Amino acid sequence: MSSMRGFILFLLILLPSIVQSQEIEPDRAETRWGMFKYDLGAIFQGMGYAYTRPLHWQGDQWSDFGITAVGTGFAFLLDDSTSEYFIDIRDDIPQIIRNYGFEYGSPSNNYFITGAVYLSGLAIKNEKLRRTGVLLISSASAGGLLQHFLKSAVGRARPLSGKTNDTFKPFWGGGKDYHSFPSGHAILAMTNAHAIAKQFKSPWIKGGIYTLGAIPSVSRLWEGKHWLSDIVFSVAVSFFIVESIDRYLDTKYDEKYNDRSKKLSWNLNFGPRGMGITARF
Repeated sequence: MSSMRGFILFLLILLPSIVQSQEIEPDRAETRWGMFKYDLGAIFQGMGYAYTRPLHWQGDQWSDFGITAVGTGFAFLLDDSTSEYFIDIRDDIPQIIRNYGFEYGSPSNNYFITGAVYLSGLAIKNEKLRRTGVLLISSASAGGLLQHFLKSAVGRARPLSGKTNDTFKPFWGGGKDYHSFPSGHAILAMTNAHAIAKQFKSPWIKGGIYTLGAIPSVSRLWEGKHWLSDIVFSVAVSFFIVESIDRYLDTKYDEKYNDRSKKLSWNLNFGPRGMGITARF
């Protein structure tokens, strides 16, 4: 737990930077209880908005979905070799990083962090910080419920089960060894990373935040809990959920921090050394 406490301390140190970049608002007549009720409604409405977006997808959105499907399929072809590689190097990974990878992606630690961000904004009546907390909580909840349902519905065998990556017991037919797709740790960690990174313009800060968010995803590979294709799909879902809910929150809050002229886009790149996917925000 020491690694997790260290990371939480890092976030508490980073929190004043977020507050400073968002200008503390003067105390208003609106009560904190009223703000809390409004924000709670925005959390559930944001989740509903994210779930119903596929019903409204058009050309660009279906293109993004197609790229995600192709990327996941390509990763599927590499599942066996990447799983073997990462499991082989597991004992070479420092224990503090392994602990962090597991603890940060757990639901209890996730909501401790996201709740701290939101309550800080509520305490000082800062709408931008409240909105950030709402985005974090709503995105993590939407992604968490989705992955919980898909794990049992898809029923994909984990690497540590000894089964191949194309072994399935769908529709609640298997136990925990068949909860590989998608990765809950990856979804929770990357929704947090993307939502927090959106607060900053510096590519160095963004890169550091995304790196911290990526470690729990990679940790699932060396622990034998998930295949590479599970992680690729989970990361893509995290980005889509955050972007979707963030756009919805633009209609609920006056304060906006993100540039609406920019959108999430994916490029599928082919080259002599292989294929890759690039996300631009």
